Amino acid sequence: MEWDQFRHPVTILVGLGFPVDISSVREAYALLNERQPSKRNQTHAIALNACRAALAGEMDVETARGAFVAFVQQANVLAPATDAVPVARVHSTPFSRASGKSM
Repeated sequence: MEWDQFRHPVTILVGLGFPVDISSVREAYALLNERQPSKRNQTHAIALNACRAALAGEMDVETARGAFVAFVQQANVLAPATDAVPVARVHSTPFSRASGKSM
């Protein structure tokens, strides 16, 4: 196991709602660098700084994971925690309401 690996991956939704596991501080840091918010976002800055500190060995990996989870929750891209609701159904519901069709 790599030194920067999370104990449990953080599953986020990307693109059209496809789940992707973020398994390490490096992956989280890369994603945070890619997704710079258009306006100032304190949660993003905290998560980015936490990942940077963890990569430098100045912070615990799981603490950085917590900051990353806070950011993805605020950005509304954290995948549902339960396997009972398939990802495709979570994303089909708003579309169905918009089209006037019920499922």
